[in-house]
Amino acid sequence: MLWLKAFHLIFMVTWFAGLFYLPRLFVYHAMTDDEVSKERLKMMERKLFRGIITPGGVLTLLFGIWMLFDYAWAAWGKMMWLHIKLGLILLLIVYHIWCGKLLIDFRKNKNRHSHIWYRWFNEVPAVFLVTIILLATLKPF
Repeated sequence: MLWLKAFHLIFMVTWFAGLFYLPRLFVYHAMTDDEVSKERLKMMERKLFRGIITPGGVLTLLFGIWMLFDYAWAAWGKMMWLHIKLGLILLLIVYHIWCGKLLIDFRKNKNRHSHIWYRWFNEVPAVFLVTIILLATLKPF
């Protein structure tokens, strides 16, 4: 069980690191007018999304589901904190997919947002991280 939790946490850190960094790249991308810089940012965004964020997210979810069935399934009805955590994880997956859509928009040179919008967008994973960690450690309700 501890091995599952360790790998779950390792890949969760990887996933969140990417989710913190990708919108920061979007900020820089939205601010630049230089074509060479835009192409470099497109490559960095693509590699980060495909090589770090998505594998980190998938492995986080796989180890989490494994733990859910091995550990929490028996007490499912008594763990309201877990239900809330899983709902937040679903919203985090939506955020991840939204990042992928924004990446495609940048790739097609069809960005519709300012660097200020991306600065606010960059704060969303922090809210998820803090809330999910508090739920998982304090187990309220």
